[in-house]
Amino acid sequence: MQESRLERRLGREVRKLGGIAAKWVSPGLAGVPDRILLFPGGRIVFVEMKAPGKNLRALQEYRKKQLNGLGFKAVKIDSDKGIDDLIQEVMPR
Repeated sequence: MQESRLERRLGREVRKLGGIAAKWVSPGLAGVPDRILLFPGGRIVFVEMKAPGKNLRALQEYRKKQLNGLGFKAVKIDSDKGIDDLIQEVMPR
């Protein structure tokens, strides 16, 4: 399973809920997550996409902890189950 397939699926699932899965590029801040998910009701989630079984690099782990420490939800997703779990947690149906 490829990271790109997971990333496309995440985008589809977010759009189904009326949200946006924006690519995040921050030239002045290295290690930021791949995506910013914007959901109705002002919910924001930062997502680092990885191929199945791949770990975050040290700087990515640092940014994830930093964002979580600021009160944002920041997660790594490397599977379809990870996508399903996130969608269920953020927007219970």
